[in-house]
Amino acid sequence: MNADLERLITLQRLDSAADDARRRLAHEPEREKALEARLEAARASVAAAKAHLAENQNARRAVEKDVAVHQGRLSKFREQAMAVKTNQEYHAIQHEIAFAQTEIKTLEDTLLEQMMGADEMSAALKRAEGALASEQKAVDAERRAIAAEAIELKAALERIGAERADLVRGLTPQVLTTFEQVARKRNGIAVAEARDGVCTICHVRLRPQVFNTVRRNDEITQCDHCNRILFFVPLPITVASDGLNQPAP
Repeated sequence: MNADLERLITLQRLDSAADDARRRLAHEPEREKALEARLEAARASVAAAKAHLAENQNARRAVEKDVAVHQGRLSKFREQAMAVKTNQEYHAIQHEIAFAQTEIKTLEDTLLEQMMGADEMSAALKRAEGALASEQKAVDAERRAIAAEAIELKAALERIGAERADLVRGLTPQVLTTFEQVARKRNGIAVAEARDGVCTICHVRLRPQVFNTVRRNDEITQCDHCNRILFFVPLPITVASDGLNQPAP
């Protein structure tokens, strides 16, 4: 294989790996934002559960105050009943006592419902707090993984940079210029495999003469359509049962 072409294939591999590493590093803020959104959703669930429980507690206190008011009235009416002198007064007091008892019964039923609701809300709060703790643990683990990945990616970029610099020094300047010009125009992909007479990147069929040249891998040949530098991967050789070498199927 042509020495420059072989170096270009390796150069493309390095540049593609570097581009991928840079994209992944650039994606880190978005990943962090997504992790924080997950935590915020879990925190919001806890806050909502606490708010519901607090509302329930406030409502219960209000009902308990109303119960105390009616119980006070009931005690007062019962004391007054001991001192009445006429049947009319007695019946009026009994009516007030019955009304107070009915109100107390209604309020106590409401209070019981609220207490049962409070139990459910307390359980919901515990579930929300447990979910938040689990989410926090998972997010912390993902953050550690992202941080470790960032260290690896930065180290990889340094290694790739050093390897690329060594590789570029061995390239013919004109060939390097062609590579860089095509890479700028083609989203960083300046080298493509030619297979079955077709450029595997732009998928345009090559002229037979061009493909035959590419198959030899002995010079720099570009795709007529996308201008990418082409190379050919020969079929591996297998040994037949008769001992003769032949291309793999």
